[in-house]
Amino acid sequence: MFRVGIGFDIHRLEKNRKLIIGGVEIPSDYGFIAHSDGDIFFHALTDALLGAVGYGDIGQLFPDTEKKWEDIPSSVFLEKAGRIIKEKGYSVLNIDGFIVLQKPKILPYREKIIQNTAKILNIEPDRIFIKGKTYEKIGDIGEGKAAFAEVVVLLKKEENDEKYKS
Repeated sequence: MFRVGIGFDIHRLEKNRKLIIGGVEIPSDYGFIAHSDGDIFFHALTDALLGAVGYGDIGQLFPDTEKKWEDIPSSVFLEKAGRIIKEKGYSVLNIDGFIVLQKPKILPYREKIIQNTAKILNIEPDRIFIKGKTYEKIGDIGEGKAAFAEVVVLLKKEENDEKYKS
């Protein structure tokens, strides 16, 4: 049995904040305005994993109304989502995503983001791909005032689950 999940996250950017994407601190004058570290890629991926197994979403598990999640690394959210899918008997076959940010370019950081993600989810890096895109100077994202990420995941039910054997 296969399950697909889709995740999306968007945050505004503000001067003199850290820009963290995929657990990588990227040199920039601007960073995300968020309750946690605002890592749009890890937030979108967490939502995709949780949604694929019907577990809810990042806002339910880690509400921004709770002080304990303030300024926390988003890797904590992703680790928890990874444990949940494993507990439900699933493994990650594929992660495909894109990060839309006018600047800086994602390409120089892509491999490190992939490596971080693979380590957290305990999967091979070749199961993950990330594309960096700009917004062609259109709207708030194109003007460098915000950024977003979208991720699709494919999960497979482990074969030792009798319920899904034919």
